[in-house]
Amino acid sequence: MEFTELEERARGLAASGERRILGIAGPPGAGKSTLAESLARALGPGQAVVVPMDGFHLAQAELVRLGRADHKGAPDTFDAAGYTALLDRLRSPGAGAVYAPAFDRSLEEPVAGSIRVDGSVPLVITEGNYLLHTAGEWAAVRPLLDEAWFLAPDDAMRVGRLVDRHVRHGKERTAATEWVSRSDEANARLIAPGRARADLVVE
Repeated sequence: MEFTELEERARGLAASGERRILGIAGPPGAGKSTLAESLARALGPGQAVVVPMDGFHLAQAELVRLGRADHKGAPDTFDAAGYTALLDRLRSPGAGAVYAPAFDRSLEEPVAGSIRVDGSVPLVITEGNYLLHTAGEWAAVRPLLDEAWFLAPDDAMRVGRLVDRHVRHGKERTAATEWVSRSDEANARLIAPGRARADLVVE
């Protein structure tokens, strides 16, 4: 599917006259954040804001306390209830702004209050791995999305992109390859069934 078709679909959501939430899901390295940001730029100022799921990563200190630092990125290493609560709040905008957290990859930490969503913005684009996941508190996310897309690129390209991203953020290539194989791809297998719950699959 061409980007222009995706843009028109997102533009239709923004033009509905009410706040809409578009969710973009898919495995690690699928291009979710790139697509979300590209759509927001294409729609123009004041029309869309990107609110990533990654802002709800648990802090590194908490992951260490829980013994989950080596599994960062797994479903239980996020505040799923907090993410769901924010989506619920964003569905019914008031006059004031809502502030959402972002994830700083240079710090590998979430940063609170980073993203401003004004009440006048018609479309919130949220993206992340587990938007269509059904285990535990993640099951509450899908009903809050007006439309959900699942990105399914070529796996070899996706894995290569993931390794390169980890290298850019400080890992040695051997360590990056091992992390992708052990952690990211395990998460990708968990995410795969969500494809059936999407309104649109982008291959």
